[in-house]
Amino acid sequence: DKMIIVIKCNLSRAMASTPGPVTYGRLTPITVNNKQPGLTVNALSCLQGGGVAVLLGLPALSCMGYGVYRRIQSSAVIHAVGKDEVLEQADYLYSCAETEKLYLLLLQHKDSDDAEFLWRLARASRDMSLLPGMEAKRKEHLTFEAFEYAKRALEKDDKCFAAHKWYAVCLSDIGDYKGVKVKIGNSYRIREHLEKAIELNPKDATSLHILGYWCFAFAELPWYQRKVATMIFSSPPVSTYEEALGFFLKAEEVDPDFYSKNLLMLGKTYMGLKDKQKALFWLTKAKDYRARTLEDKEVHKEAVDLLKKLG
Repeated sequence: DKMIIVIKCNLSRAMASTPGPVTYGRLTPITVNNKQPGLTVNALSCLQGGGVAVLLGLPALSCMGYGVYRRIQSSAVIHAVGKDEVLEQADYLYSCAETEKLYLLLLQHKDSDDAEFLWRLARASRDMSLLPGMEAKRKEHLTFEAFEYAKRALEKDDKCFAAHKWYAVCLSDIGDYKGVKVKIGNSYRIREHLEKAIELNPKDATSLHILGYWCFAFAELPWYQRKVATMIFSSPPVSTYEEALGFFLKAEEVDPDFYSKNLLMLGKTYMGLKDKQKALFWLTKAKDYRARTLEDKEVHKEAVDLLKKLG
């Protein structure tokens, strides 16, 4: 017998020092050999029935629609002199979504011992891996490369909140290549590093949102799915809607209306808590949010659909 578990955390772009919108990855089915006796197609139905199954739900963060829109018309490789100039140029390129130019700029500093270079290089490597049409082997190489840069950034400065955030993001990514059990096991460490990032920078709305979504994903797991998952993974992560709500509300407190998805998730969390009036309030805010990105439009559509469902 085989069991299919949905477990994909495809984080695209995460802002490290400023909040921005988040782009959620798609759920990808992964086949796992089922060695537990007595688990048949009925178990498969249990895990798939609720939609979320076993989901390490970390949203992806994107600066698209929030930075500078103009493109840099210059050579493929940009040279900058001095740390401050390089970092300023790197952040500018990131805000313009100039992924390849940013990667090439920071690659010149791959041997640096400075965490500020390394976490940005981890982010850039990861963004490169997510470019459309990226060849599979190259994508895998960039994914593990990103993790190594994030790991080095953390080793160089464990007080850098961005290093913790990107270590968590990249740790999730490499789990896609190491199997479901590893990915489930890593989810505990992912949470630990997100919590550390928030401890070091409580004003980072995106870290708060990511952790809120992590909690929401596991809170949404029905009891019968959790029971089956426990038979397979021994002790899968657990959370509650209340815990998820706390992080989403804190993100909103830190930076009101910073991101349409946070408004939507507040509405969905209140739906999970059976609080119709508050769900209607936040879903209406999500519906009325001025769309600046494709994701905002998708949020608008989902909010409209959920409002109809609530009547």
